[in-house]
Amino acid sequence: MNRVFKWTGIGLGCLIGLILIVVLGLYAKSSWEFGTKYNVQVETVVIPTDAASLEHGRHLATILCMECHGDNLAGKTDWINFGPLGSANTPNLTSGKGGVGGQFTNDDFVRVLRHGVKPDGTSVFIMPANDFYYLSDRDLGDVIAYVRSVPPVAGGEPSSNLHFSFMGDVLYGAGVLGNSLVAAKIDQTDRPGNAPEAGVSAAYGGYLVSINGCRSCHGAQLAGGKTPQPGSPLAPNLTPGGELSAWTSENFRQTLHTGVTPSGMSLPNQFMPWDYKGRMTDDELEAVFLYLQSLPKLPTSTAPAE
Repeated sequence: MNRVFKWTGIGLGCLIGLILIVVLGLYAKSSWEFGTKYNVQVETVVIPTDAASLEHGRHLATILCMECHGDNLAGKTDWINFGPLGSANTPNLTSGKGGVGGQFTNDDFVRVLRHGVKPDGTSVFIMPANDFYYLSDRDLGDVIAYVRSVPPVAGGEPSSNLHFSFMGDVLYGAGVLGNSLVAAKIDQTDRPGNAPEAGVSAAYGGYLVSINGCRSCHGAQLAGGKTPQPGSPLAPNLTPGGELSAWTSENFRQTLHTGVTPSGMSLPNQFMPWDYKGRMTDDELEAVFLYLQSLPKLPTSTAPAE
């Protein structure tokens, strides 16, 4: 009997030791990934000063930036709360005390927005630079020009906006929380072609779909998907194989403007930010609809979006 207890104890000890090694290995993996530095070549982007460019930059910032950084771009505290695993704030983009606007050069803004790389060389967390990568030079310049023009607001954390607990780091290392270090997702060696001319066309709609990050939730083929965000519903199929096949362009615009579908379902704006995406102009929404209608008819997917 004593021998049984002895070997049981040894077995339990080995199991606990193995679990500890795995946990520490996952923690080290997470720390390594967050500490990885990326050396990227930053393109020269013209930052305009004329009123028309600033207004266009304001429009783009409204649909691309304010959802996460707030209408005044001063950032949000506890933007994502993982409970005991940690939390994430969004940085203050203004030039106020604690904001990045007074610290970043134009190249820093280009590096962060287009390449997902912070001035210290590490990757941004969650911020969709892999979508902003498709912004044309003109659109990117207009956004930066507008961000630089907004009134300063004090507060925020420009350098570190993510706070994971030990277990949060372990679970991130295990892939449970998805891959949110964006720089690793971007092909830093290439640039997409020129953006299509703005207008009511499927081509321009495809550009808007890319920069607005629709595929992050609806899947690479826009046929639906499941994001790793806790509590998120299955994102619907946007191809003609889904519900949109029965919609008109007016239905689509009204849904994005009001957050209510033709069938009366309310869109949860914590997962589908219609209150910001719906601020696209009617022409832009028409272009997006034309692009979605031009896609192949695909069955609805329930696979992870990324």
